[in-house]
Amino acid sequence: MRQPHYNAMTVDVEDYFHVSALAEVIRRDDWDRMEYRAEQSTNRLLDLFGKQGIRATFFVLGWVAKRSPELIKRIHAAGHEVACHGLTHELVYRQTPEVFRQETNESKALLEDLIGAPVLGYRAASYSITAQSLWAIDILCELGFRYDSSIFPIAHDRYGIPGASTRPGLMHGKSGASIVEFPLSTAQLLGRRVPVAGGGYFRLLPYWFTRWGLRSINENQDQPFIFYLHPWEIDADQPRFNASWLSRFRHYTNLHVCEARLTRLIGEFKFTTVRDVLRSHLEAAPVGTIAAVSV
Repeated sequence: MRQPHYNAMTVDVEDYFHVSALAEVIRRDDWDRMEYRAEQSTNRLLDLFGKQGIRATFFVLGWVAKRSPELIKRIHAAGHEVACHGLTHELVYRQTPEVFRQETNESKALLEDLIGAPVLGYRAASYSITAQSLWAIDILCELGFRYDSSIFPIAHDRYGIPGASTRPGLMHGKSGASIVEFPLSTAQLLGRRVPVAGGGYFRLLPYWFTRWGLRSINENQDQPFIFYLHPWEIDADQPRFNASWLSRFRHYTNLHVCEARLTRLIGEFKFTTVRDVLRSHLEAAPVGTIAAVSV
């Protein structure tokens, strides 16, 4: 009988005012004056994961690490994986390679100094490694990252590479360097890819749909899935801003049910860190494919 897959639980540690959906009404210059809520929301997730007995990967924004260094130490001390979410939440395709390299290196070094351990994983702000910013893969390899989770294999107005692989595996940069890519989760419905990876999709779509999609990845595709959410998604009391209708719909819908849904999800699937999922998955891969890459 097939053993249940362990899947990757991930948290993008950022605050409500960092998100791209609200950039139209919140200026970067105002961040230091905003009500800061990321620490309390992340602590709630840490408490929930502790009660449920799971470990997760926290992709930490460097801006948050500077503001809350003790929080990052608590994440690490609790046995979770600390990974990098960049420094300023700027979209990769809006940066030059030089700025991307500098900011990513600074954030990685900051996190490593705080936890006293290597940071091996990276996730771009708003999944902004796209066809036009694939140059970032070479820089991630250069900086010593072993895996990336930035590519969403769907079409979207802000991100996505529709033809990208949906399975964890090696990705090669133009330099010939390789990194393991763990793409965001999609399921097949009527011959089309539909996103079931978490975040806004988890809040906007019915719970049964997400559960069906994730279960199909485990059972029909015999693959682990990767799930994500943000601390602000369990914070229904966060300040509200008069952004565009679409941005308000994406950001505020069903904040009040997200934590309960997450608790239910944890009870129905097995979860651990990205690093542990990839290590197990790569070790089980056929010799000569992706098994030789250490994470």
